[in-house]
Amino acid sequence: MNNPRSASPSVSLATSDLLDKQRQSSHGEFTRLEKRMGGRRMTFHSKSMPRGSMFLDKEASRNSHDKRFDLFRTMSGKLERQISNLRGKPIERSLHEEEITESLTADRFFDALHLQGPELETLKEKEEIVLPDDKTWPFLLRFPITSYGMCLGVSSHAIMWKTLATTDAEKFLHVTQVVNHVLWWISLVLLIAVSITYLFKTIFFFEAVRREFMHPIRVNFFFAPLISVLFLALGIPHSITSSLPSILWYFLMAPVLFLEMKIYGQWMSGGQRRLSKVANPTNHLSIVGNFVGALLGASMGLKEGPMFFFSIGLAYYMVLFVTLYQRLPTNETLPKELHPVFFLFVAAPAVASMAWTKISASFDLGSRLAYFASLFLCFSLVVRINFFRGFKFSLAWWAYTFPMTAVATATIKYSGEVTGVATQILSVLLSGAATLTVIGVLVMTVVHAFVKCDLFPNDVAIAISAEQPKQKKWFKQLKVLDPEDNQIDVEAPPLLNA
Repeated sequence: MNNPRSASPSVSLATSDLLDKQRQSSHGEFTRLEKRMGGRRMTFHSKSMPRGSMFLDKEASRNSHDKRFDLFRTMSGKLERQISNLRGKPIERSLHEEEITESLTADRFFDALHLQGPELETLKEKEEIVLPDDKTWPFLLRFPITSYGMCLGVSSHAIMWKTLATTDAEKFLHVTQVVNHVLWWISLVLLIAVSITYLFKTIFFFEAVRREFMHPIRVNFFFAPLISVLFLALGIPHSITSSLPSILWYFLMAPVLFLEMKIYGQWMSGGQRRLSKVANPTNHLSIVGNFVGALLGASMGLKEGPMFFFSIGLAYYMVLFVTLYQRLPTNETLPKELHPVFFLFVAAPAVASMAWTKISASFDLGSRLAYFASLFLCFSLVVRINFFRGFKFSLAWWAYTFPMTAVATATIKYSGEVTGVATQILSVLLSGAATLTVIGVLVMTVVHAFVKCDLFPNDVAIAISAEQPKQKKWFKQLKVLDPEDNQIDVEAPPLLNA
């Protein structure tokens, strides 16, 4: 046998000759390149080789970036498909992506979510969400439109303290406009912060905003930012300005009118979104927007515009009030954690009484009717303590603040018309209750936002699938044979074929 080691010298000589030839060839290439470039100097840049840590970092970034979030991002995948279509190579959308962009009906929200969490946020066991449920979502996806409830509570409270400081019947309290000034600036900063955050959500996660607009309850909170701006205009301190230009009222009420035409049209002929199907206390926000707009317009000296919106609010308030009190079988039961929004029953007639007072320039019979209705509704809800206990804190608790402040402000207006010890005491009691409510809810919000860090959980309400989950091939069916007998026939599942 030939010894392999005997061939090693010849192999090494051949290898060295090959390397020399390659080196000479490379030198010749560089020489020709230098002649071609002339006197210009060549600079060679080296690139470091990847190390093991870089592969670990790449693996970690792959785990941190879940592509399921891309389905809710505004531009994710869409630009790539448009470019491919222009190049003549269209990219077909996956079934999962088509399911994301499909429209959601009101019944789909009620079917997929338990009536046990705030704003229908508890997912049923049979349902699966289209976003990962084993990790914390991006903050913008967890920031709901209901956050504007904070702006409603603080800005309306600034109006109450302004009314306390300017009403002659409450001069014995010696309230200055300093409190109104401080609360107004706080509400302005809060509104700007919430609006900027939600604007970023609209830019980067437009699909989430679209799903919130389809939600049968959250769609009403799209009136909240518009109402908050109207509250800021009403509660502006006299030290800043004593009067606002009337043209501002038309700019503020134009989006309110357009949104009402959309929502009210669905109530009347919206199929699954008709009022008898989706009626709930949060619908009062759209009604309150009319009355607040009428109040602001009348405060600016306008006549026809405020009367127009007041008539719209009055007509739809009567329809909504009757629908909610009838509790038709088509109405869905609200979750227990959403019970605070029942206080919105108080807000609409309270603001309507103040609006009619400004329109008629007196606290006449119409103002008294609306005020007494709001006062009775407030007392009827306050005495039902068990109805508003036994559930965890959420942003829905801000629904306590705005109605309490509205009825307190209306009471202050009433005490200015009917001066007496009883009305003054009632004004002080309701104003104190409203102030304690705002302070308490504000403290709880700060604690849950910055201490417990659970104010914004994963928003599963916007992550449900458009299609219902497939049921099992067999399930037990219960059928009562005789209505007078307790005997029940149980049909067992079919046996599988051998």
